[in-house]
Amino acid sequence: MKNERKVTQVGCDCHRRFTMAVSMDEEGRVVRRERLKHRDRGVLRESLRAWPAGTPVVLEATFGWGWFADELQACGLEPRLADSRKVAGWRKAQGLAKSDRTDAELLASLWNEKRRWWEVWLAPPEVREQREQLRYRMSLVKMQTQLKNKVHAILHCHGVYHEFTDLFGVAGRRFLNLLVVPENSSLPESGRTILRGYLQLLDHFRRQIAQVTRRFRRGARTLPEMKRLMKLPGVSWILSYTIVAEVGRIDRFRNGKHLASYSLVAPRAHDTGDRDDEKEASGESPKGRHVGFAGRRTLKWAWIQAAHGAVRKESRFREIFDRRTNGGKRDRNRGYIAVGHALCLQAHVLWSKHIDYNDTPPPRPGSIANGVGEGGRRRHKRRTSRPGTGQPDPTLVAAVH
Repeated sequence: MKNERKVTQVGCDCHRRFTMAVSMDEEGRVVRRERLKHRDRGVLRESLRAWPAGTPVVLEATFGWGWFADELQACGLEPRLADSRKVAGWRKAQGLAKSDRTDAELLASLWNEKRRWWEVWLAPPEVREQREQLRYRMSLVKMQTQLKNKVHAILHCHGVYHEFTDLFGVAGRRFLNLLVVPENSSLPESGRTILRGYLQLLDHFRRQIAQVTRRFRRGARTLPEMKRLMKLPGVSWILSYTIVAEVGRIDRFRNGKHLASYSLVAPRAHDTGDRDDEKEASGESPKGRHVGFAGRRTLKWAWIQAAHGAVRKESRFREIFDRRTNGGKRDRNRGYIAVGHALCLQAHVLWSKHIDYNDTPPPRPGSIANGVGEGGRRRHKRRTSRPGTGQPDPTLVAAVH
């Protein structure tokens, strides 16, 4: 019991079957090391309850951290999440070898740092559930695409030609159903058997995707932030659900630039000592065209997908795309990233300020529409009367000297 009072922070290196825990005092000295097994949840909870209530527990944001963080919160502890990439870089900078004990000690000692440079947001269970459903649907769509490619491969392998633009539409599916019938098929028996199996799996995947999609639609009707995001050009309800699930809470981003950086659609500086002014002037230099890699890749995909629709639907985003791509002649992918960046900034304003989208943006400070003319001179409107006096302007009564 004497050692329990000295514990001020705990570091946990979580694995699939066990967790290595290191308890430290306020001076950073190791008080106790434990190996917590995950097989019996009851025994695990008893070990966690033995720690002082309210103790901060630092663990890495690796795969499967969610359930352990929930167990810590249920036992009255305070879980904190550390960026695994930053922790690995910090360990390498100190020249330490990687081991379970070393990682647990490093995580425990992070709490003594004055700045929380290592900490990342710990998503609550409801946000993690949204992300899990989203990834489930994405995996189903990916497997469905693989099945469609296999069907195309079967037809190509046996020389079956078709003129359908969508082989899996109504007419195309009728054509595939005829191919599995021996009397109407040009495929051999082995090809018909494989094609029949692929089509059955494809029907099953479509039913599963439709079931998850209906759940997404119910969420779109109840969440006000999803309704606002759907008013953005190019943002469907699937993309709005993706954005809401990946962002979680908008108040953890100070402005739209932080959200764009988190979404991997913000330009990053890429300065080097070797500069070529001619290439920079022509736009061929990679300087300023890097968008980073530490963030949410799913958000990047969502904004770029929305950018394709925004370019087609609204002229303002089409102008951004044309300006970046020289009318669509070069760097089209970079153009869609630029449009996605603009959509991300707009979404942050809508979501954080709880306002609806307006296709006519307000005048920028210093613009002519805001009352400023060319050369920075403010344009004054002619008043019909002097304010507060009721007298006309210019005054008709001469001043008395």
